[in-house]
Amino acid sequence: MHYLTNVNQIKTQINQFSLFKILWLDTEIADFWTPNPKLSLIQVLANPKDSTGEFAFILDVLNKPDLVEYFIDQIMVNPQIEKVFHNASFDLKYLGGKSAPNVTCTLKIARKITRERLQTSNLKLKTLATELCNFTNVDADGGASDWGKRPLAEKQLHYAAMDTVYLAAVHRRLLEFNSNRENNIFDMATNTKKFPKKTDSSSLTVTNLRVAFECPRLFYLNNKFGGKTLFIPQDTTTGIGKMFHYLVDEFINLAIIKPNFQELFKPEASQLQVQTVAIEMQQIFFKAKFSSYLEKIIAKDSTKTQSMLQVWQGLQGVIKRFAEILIVNRGYCSPESLIRNTFILEERQLKHYLNLPNGTQQQVRGEFDCLVYNWQRQRLCVIEFKTYQRLDPSAQLAQVCLYSYMLQQKQQVPVDSAVYCVLPEFKEYYYDWEQLENTVHQLIPYKLQQMQEWLKWEPPHPNSPPPTTQPYLCEICPQQQKCQSYFGDSVVIPPTPLEEGGLKEGGFEEGGLEEETETQKVIGSTTENQSCFNADVIGKELVTTLQSFGIDVDFMEAVVAPSFIRVKIKPQLGVKFISILKLSADLQVHLELENPPLIAPQAGYISVDLPHPDRQAAIFDDYIDKHKLPVTASVKIALGVNLEGNLVEADLSDPNTCHFLVGGTTGSGKSEFLRSLLLSLLVRYSPQILQIALVDPKRVTFPEFEKMPWLYSPIVKDSDRAIELMELLVSEMESRYHRFETAGCADLSIYNQRVDKPLSRIVCIFDEYADFMTEKESRTALEQSIKRLGAMARAAGIHLIIATQRPEAKVVTPIIRSNLPGRVALRTASEADSRIVLGDKENAAAYLLGKGDLLYQVNSKLHRLQSLYAKNIKLPTALCK
Repeated sequence: MHYLTNVNQIKTQINQFSLFKILWLDTEIADFWTPNPKLSLIQVLANPKDSTGEFAFILDVLNKPDLVEYFIDQIMVNPQIEKVFHNASFDLKYLGGKSAPNVTCTLKIARKITRERLQTSNLKLKTLATELCNFTNVDADGGASDWGKRPLAEKQLHYAAMDTVYLAAVHRRLLEFNSNRENNIFDMATNTKKFPKKTDSSSLTVTNLRVAFECPRLFYLNNKFGGKTLFIPQDTTTGIGKMFHYLVDEFINLAIIKPNFQELFKPEASQLQVQTVAIEMQQIFFKAKFSSYLEKIIAKDSTKTQSMLQVWQGLQGVIKRFAEILIVNRGYCSPESLIRNTFILEERQLKHYLNLPNGTQQQVRGEFDCLVYNWQRQRLCVIEFKTYQRLDPSAQLAQVCLYSYMLQQKQQVPVDSAVYCVLPEFKEYYYDWEQLENTVHQLIPYKLQQMQEWLKWEPPHPNSPPPTTQPYLCEICPQQQKCQSYFGDSVVIPPTPLEEGGLKEGGFEEGGLEEETETQKVIGSTTENQSCFNADVIGKELVTTLQSFGIDVDFMEAVVAPSFIRVKIKPQLGVKFISILKLSADLQVHLELENPPLIAPQAGYISVDLPHPDRQAAIFDDYIDKHKLPVTASVKIALGVNLEGNLVEADLSDPNTCHFLVGGTTGSGKSEFLRSLLLSLLVRYSPQILQIALVDPKRVTFPEFEKMPWLYSPIVKDSDRAIELMELLVSEMESRYHRFETAGCADLSIYNQRVDKPLSRIVCIFDEYADFMTEKESRTALEQSIKRLGAMARAAGIHLIIATQRPEAKVVTPIIRSNLPGRVALRTASEADSRIVLGDKENAAAYLLGKGDLLYQVNSKLHRLQSLYAKNIKLPTALCK
């Protein structure tokens, strides 16, 4: 809740309330039982989704008659604002009386419906909240408190705030009963209370339509028996959709209410930068809502950490897109009206009857996610949020175009549509009304008629709902077993459909990275120095061992990497992957391994990684071409050698690999990894192209680099200097953005092409980050700097590589993880540490071999590499000081 006592703050908030179309109001009266009662509090709720009182405002007006008059003048007498009270005749005695137009009294609505029809014991607000809206722990006695005494107790404030929450919920429920109002004024999609709904057995939902396009049989099963209906790619984080949608709603509500959002748009549109505005909005929202919500979720379930990071990643993409829309609209709206005129707080539950080809009508109902107005296009746009990348574009198109059509029928104006797929990266799919209108008229009525026919079918009659036309969906069908048993047949699934769609199963891949994120370079072959041993024999021994446990698999091949052998096996029909995974400890025993083997599903086979009998080092000089590169060349860091003997590099200009988190325990080879990574930069990029900032608290990782000309500043070895260095990098970043703005450039690459004196890229390698996290002051300062650099520094050509032996949750906080997209995990001390670096459920780093054996994660995919080893650190003498 927001309890306001300051006169200026209250007036500012009243001005904000004057922009709303509907407010839910209540009052508390001091000295009520005396001859001179007086107004103590005015409670206001503008967000009907609030179920906890978080967005309720309590205005303390005791002995402040001027404030009461101001509220009456700005709110009560404004005919454009609907004022909702429960017992309006009582509250209006203190708030303008009969001079207040457009007043709604829920008590009068309840009386009109009748208590018998409502089936409640009486028509008091608290009773209706309990018996009609299913609220629990409702305080019915708090109204008898002494409202003239100051300070007010926390219990009193909670009572006052919840009165408006109950009022909004009761109002909605009464309107559902009111047969004269088919549609509700607002939606309660995020309210934690579940209200019974009047159902129409003949109605279909927009979601039903999407499912029917994807798979008619899943639509049928869901309609008959319920159950899940989402086809989620196997490498997608699940269970975050509701949290994400709730937080987007909270962001929009905060943006409308909080003045500091408006302050961001005081400059003219031409002076606003999308990235800057987006980051500021993200920071405001993080402090105001997300951080407390994150703490609450993790306190209840610590395993939700990675899920919440995914939610925050998705929110960042949406907020950035919102910033773009708002900046466009700023050219047409004042700062005060901008946000209100962009986000349309329309009711989100829609109903409409569509005419079908057979002459009948079909009612369709649904609830869209968000509605915005683009002032440049002079067009409404309905938005659907997806926390996964769409698998069936036609189904998603049908869903959004139907929302667009239903809104168009209601508003009588064209309505565009957009789908925001926010993970693993933000993508927008936009459809204008002209495209959608034809889709609705030509396609959807026929589909709805088909759906009616499918629902009439009963087994064992013929002509059952057909299977999906996209068999790869069967792999990830949420009701696969029920479908096969109920319909009595199965769909033949192609061997690698997910790979064809660009969605490989989770686990280790034998290939390199995607083209857009890294380059692979074949310099030599690891087979030249391998000892004489037969990898196939090792693979067949594995197969024999599995067969001794009753697991039938076929041996495909064994591929030799510097540190491990990857055995590829094909499970025979009926053998599940999980049955092999469960035997990892038994395989460790029978094959005499130091650690359990790493077992992962691949496209068409299962990979089992076994230690190399005679490990080979990936020698630095064998893989790195030491020719200096031009200033226009991309700056890449060498990460290691993959299964095929190819060098794997990461492009620092790529948003997925611009900053890195590196974790590895003692003996993992972390220090050698950082040294070879650094050396791969120095031998290929001159000091004019590249500068290096090093943080080395243990003073042993970078001794050979103390006097090199690439240093941005002397090597940092204590916490005070580390804070200064990070603040210096933030200042450098801001300075560069000023230069870019002056030159009309978006990033460093474009800037360097236009100027005579190009700026160098800066790479900061921060070893043993955990050593600086013991003191609260240094921890907070470093986190804030890393957060800003992680969010903004890529385009400015500044990159962070943060490394630690102890990737614990209290060291590598969510703020740090969310701003370091690239991940490298060498062997970790525990599965928990592995999950901190790589994400939820990724335990594999705890079982790596050490000495440079690592997992590289990009775009949620894992790649097993062997780090390069530089025997001797030798910098070109001509370049050393």
